[in-house]
Amino acid sequence: MSKSLRFALLGAGLLVLAGCKSGMDMSKDYYTVTPQILQAVGGEVPYTVTGTFPAKFFPKKVVCTAIPELRWDGGSVKGEPFTLQGEKVAGNNKVVSYSDGGSFTYNGSFAYQPEMESSELFVTFIANKKGKPVEIAPVKIADGVIATEQLYKQTAMSANMAPSVDSYQRIIRQAQDANIMFVIQQANVRSSETGSDAVKALKESMKKYASDTKNYAIENVEVSAYASPDGGLSLNDKLAAQREDNAAKYMKGEINKAKIDAQVESKYTAQDWEGFKELVEKSNIQDKDLILRVLSMYDDPERRESEIKNISAVYQDLATDILPQLRRARLTLNYQIIGRSDEEIMDAFKTDAKVLSVDELLYAATLTQDNAQKKAIYTTASRYFPNDHRAFNNLGELAMIEGDLATAQQQFKKAMSLNAQAPEANTNMGLLLLAQGNPEQAQSYFAKGGESQENKQALGNLYIAQGQYERALAALKGSNTNAEALAMIMTEDYAGAKKILSAVKNADAYTSYLAAVAAARTNDSAAVAQNLKKAVGLDSSIKAKALKDLEFAKYLDAVRSL
Repeated sequence: MSKSLRFALLGAGLLVLAGCKSGMDMSKDYYTVTPQILQAVGGEVPYTVTGTFPAKFFPKKVVCTAIPELRWDGGSVKGEPFTLQGEKVAGNNKVVSYSDGGSFTYNGSFAYQPEMESSELFVTFIANKKGKPVEIAPVKIADGVIATEQLYKQTAMSANMAPSVDSYQRIIRQAQDANIMFVIQQANVRSSETGSDAVKALKESMKKYASDTKNYAIENVEVSAYASPDGGLSLNDKLAAQREDNAAKYMKGEINKAKIDAQVESKYTAQDWEGFKELVEKSNIQDKDLILRVLSMYDDPERRESEIKNISAVYQDLATDILPQLRRARLTLNYQIIGRSDEEIMDAFKTDAKVLSVDELLYAATLTQDNAQKKAIYTTASRYFPNDHRAFNNLGELAMIEGDLATAQQQFKKAMSLNAQAPEANTNMGLLLLAQGNPEQAQSYFAKGGESQENKQALGNLYIAQGQYERALAALKGSNTNAEALAMIMTEDYAGAKKILSAVKNADAYTSYLAAVAAARTNDSAAVAQNLKKAVGLDSSIKAKALKDLEFAKYLDAVRSL
């Protein structure tokens, strides 16, 4: 507790002391307490007392120790004491002049406890004059505590949680390649090439996909023909075009022969410098770096070819190992793998869920808005795929939505035992700990929650708990959540809070409760009554909370009538 606040609290007691012993009347006008009704901020209840000792007020031979005490029904907590002494007392305490008096400012705080919501701040005293005890009655100096900030526990419960998502794709695009190689300066398609294992496999796949239209769909066949970069641009342009034409005719013939409905799209590259560069980079050829440097220095194809041929020591290796690989036509079969439809997935879940993959099961849960059915699907996924953390995380999310924090915590822990770094499970565990009122523990989980929007918003709830309201607003901006509205209320942006609360997607009892708080702070009695009535209708326990909440001290009759 700071020295200035100790002065202030003591000042109140000294006024009583002076009144008892000197005939002076004690008056609350001698001091003020800010705020007049104490508020929880960042888990603390801070207060500031300011006042003035009049001249000839503090007795010269008095020693007085002041002790701040916050009292509530059934309990209390004391702050750090502070002692003042008169001019003629031998000691090392702060001396107060009898003739001059003085002013003081005293700052202090208590660690917040929920019981403080209905409490009063007193100062108690231990005093003596000339060694004899002096009785001084405790002095009430403030009411407390407004704990609106502590609604972060409820906003954490309604926060946007981080789901574990599926990677199911109904349509998966795939490609299968095969090469037809050509002899130098020739473009004819040789039977030795069309009979290669790769070309035969491509044709068999093409027939398979064409016949199984339920599970596959052929998009097209691409023919990309090339010439190696030696031999001159004009020659290579003509040669590559002929290779394109011949390879495309071959594939069209095979497609027609198999009676397949597929389009052939073709193109050619006259000099395949990119392919040349790629092969050189992967090779162990002598002077590889020098060849690559030539490619980077010159864009003109003829200059490139000339410079590379000048590297006589390696050109024969290029001609033997690299260039032949570039005289080709690449055949690419583009096709789709077609997965189960939404209806097929749901039917399979009902009849024989074992045939579904874990991603299909996780996807199935997104096809329903019924949380009971979601729970059944995730439970099935967790049983068939017990080493996948995702179903457990999502079961925890559902449990938290239902308010079953014990089950939610169990599921999140299970998810993290399977994947300790799973960001979504860490985010959700952090939210759960916030809902339980443990912001310090929650922070360590949010640190592993990654960069998701859900984790960013979860941090916004944490910042409210820490009293960092502006930082909370930045993290929650645009979320349209109870937490964003609470942060606005704590920064006194009541119009903004009302706007956000009207846009909350899944409004709950605390959406209406926060709206009532904003209305109370703007003296809108009708809106206070309307929103509290709605909140109590959604959650009857809120009436008892509202009766104790000093936000509604002026509206107790309306609260009692709910």
